[in-house]
Amino acid sequence: MISGATRVAAVIGSPVHHSLSPALHNAAFAQLGIDWVYVAFTVHEGDVQHALDAMRALDLGGLSVTMPHKEAVARAVDQLDPAAAALRSVNTVVPQPDGTLRGHSTDGDGFVASLAAAGVGVAGRHVAMLGAGGAARAIADALSRHGAARVTVVNRTPAAAEAAAALAGTVGEVGTPAALRDADIVVNATSVGMGGDELPCDPALLRAGQVVADIVYHPRDTALLRAARAAGARTVDGLGMLLHQAALQQQLWHGRLPDVAVMALAAEQALAARRQ
Repeated sequence: MISGATRVAAVIGSPVHHSLSPALHNAAFAQLGIDWVYVAFTVHEGDVQHALDAMRALDLGGLSVTMPHKEAVARAVDQLDPAAAALRSVNTVVPQPDGTLRGHSTDGDGFVASLAAAGVGVAGRHVAMLGAGGAARAIADALSRHGAARVTVVNRTPAAAEAAAALAGTVGEVGTPAALRDADIVVNATSVGMGGDELPCDPALLRAGQVVADIVYHPRDTALLRAARAAGARTVDGLGMLLHQAALQQQLWHGRLPDVAVMALAAEQALAARRQ
């Protein structure tokens, strides 16, 4: 039951009506047995400072941040954790006891956690990543922090590829699509394949023995993952990244890590309801 003592957390974005976050987080709150509720707020471009002021005024327990506000929030909060500072991007805002707001980025660590949950470690591995946008940059940063031996960024725009590779530090590099053949892990960090059968790369570059991960989760079984299985590769779908980055957000807000399996069920139910 929602009461006067219920703590509120929210996601801000534009558009945000399609977000799975309310389903995930409310399921997690229920599983943990804590008196929180999670809602979605549409916040238009240019209104980020107003949203953060409202967070303070309303004593919200936490904020998730989605497009197009991640960079604007990074500029507006009082403090940044190391990942958010390196990325200049925030997907999580945590209120501090002194009234300040601290920005975090859980996207990259959420991706690495999703691989770990599937039994795939990144330490000492060569990862080839397609894309150089916000998600790709977060993943490159996390891969380097978790011990990847080599992170090759493949992107059509060289400058963007160089910026993403730089976030992986000394293990980062820019490569061509041919680099996918040699990689232990191939990651699609683009939106290619969302809602269709488009492939982000030539499937002939995939091979048996690789792990192929896609951050796209709608559809969950993308054309890339089907092509990877046909080539004999092991696959990891994009829902795991969404779930694990959300679980890490909860840990930052109230100190407890929820059961990701419960969140996964809530996500599946929400996606099934949309298909009806």
